[in-house]
Amino acid sequence: MAEEKDELEVETPGEPKKKGSNKKFLIIIIVATIVLGAGGFAGYKLLASKGTTDEKKEVKEEANTSIIALAPFVLNLSDHGRYLKVTIQFEITDEKLQEKVDARTPQLRDTIITLVSSKSLNSISSPEGKFQLKDELLFRANQIMGMDKDVFKNLYFTEFVMQ
Repeated sequence: MAEEKDELEVETPGEPKKKGSNKKFLIIIIVATIVLGAGGFAGYKLLASKGTTDEKKEVKEEANTSIIALAPFVLNLSDHGRYLKVTIQFEITDEKLQEKVDARTPQLRDTIITLVSSKSLNSISSPEGKFQLKDELLFRANQIMGMDKDVFKNLYFTEFVMQ
């Protein structure tokens, strides 16, 4: 048995030492872990700081916006005997424009009545039709205001009943 142990411990010239290669492998793993960890931490900090400034800007922008509610509309659709009851609220980009919008409310109501009453039940009953109607109303409402920048940021249907 003693002879067998001696034979097992004898190194062959083609085999590298395992202890040295294990140390190199361990050092490579440690260095790679440190580099990846530092890179991940730096990326996290960079992205986290951008998110905070974007959130602050978004909150700041929302602080200046305001919602204007129009009285409900009951309209005839282009289909004979079909009606639509709709309530619309506009989100304005700056609350300082509230007085200008209030002064143009009759023009806004007229535009809404004219556009919506020209639509058929089929064209506005689908979700795509409602989005298209919103886009058209928003575009025309901003045209009515006649300013260089858009006054209305968005519009919301708070009631939409078809018969």
